[in-house]
Amino acid sequence: MTTSATDPLAAGSHTVEIDGVVQRYHVHGTGPVCVAHSGGPGIHWEYMRMPALERSLTMVYPEPVGSGASDRLSSHPNGYTRPLYSRFLGELIEHLGVPEAHLLGHSHGGFVVQYHALHHPERVAGVILYESAPLTGPEHGAEAMRLVELFAARNAGRPELAEVLAAFQAIPTISDDAQMTSVARGLLPAYFADYWGREEEFAPFRASVRASHISGLDENLVPHLIDDRAALGSLTVPALVVVGRHDVICGVRWAEELHRLIPESELLILQDSGHFGHLEEPAAFARAVTRFVTATAHSAA
Repeated sequence: MTTSATDPLAAGSHTVEIDGVVQRYHVHGTGPVCVAHSGGPGIHWEYMRMPALERSLTMVYPEPVGSGASDRLSSHPNGYTRPLYSRFLGELIEHLGVPEAHLLGHSHGGFVVQYHALHHPERVAGVILYESAPLTGPEHGAEAMRLVELFAARNAGRPELAEVLAAFQAIPTISDDAQMTSVARGLLPAYFADYWGREEEFAPFRASVRASHISGLDENLVPHLIDDRAALGSLTVPALVVVGRHDVICGVRWAEELHRLIPESELLILQDSGHFGHLEEPAAFARAVTRFVTATAHSAA
């Protein structure tokens, strides 16, 4: 790992070189350190900015390798597995120079941080599993399809619905960054509790989303599937599970299962949110996460 001479937790943008690969990250706020891993995989980090948390916490936003301004693997768009992301996460914590850090993972980022906490808990003060799930694969996909169908039924009279459903159908055809960005923007109304009721508020966010195409295949071109159900009972770090009542991708069913499986975990259901509670209910989201982090911060403080 190569580090720079500047303070790694100074406000602003930084880089760290890990195994010859440059990862970019951004620091905002003050207080206990919380590393926020974005989702996708491949959605660029900017959507994760959480100003309400930055008032009380030092938020570190990595640009996961393969996305944004971070380097890509030689195997791109393949090979971006959880062990790989976990290695980069561990090296980033080492680079930051803190004894412990809290990890906040959104969507696919939740899969990453729960893997890291299971396999490398020694410098993890706690995890916030935000719109995560214990598994991927056919069971997860069937539940998402059921919830998308309910979303479509609720919005059957909207002319905009066709564009959203077309974006879901286009997911298997994605082969480059432009297509990934277009599909991500197309899907977004289904990811909010009431996008069209708050369109003036959320349309700029939708237009700003950018994404890099990451295949979901490992370096041998095998689908990288996840099933942590048997392992989560051994999680030793404090955990807060956060979900929006109206999330169609990693919905309440999965949050409740995570809560049951993880010993002494906490569960927060945001009643007026979909997949983006930090945007839809920022005050409630920030209160819960700040309380959890400050209550479980030990040497990280």
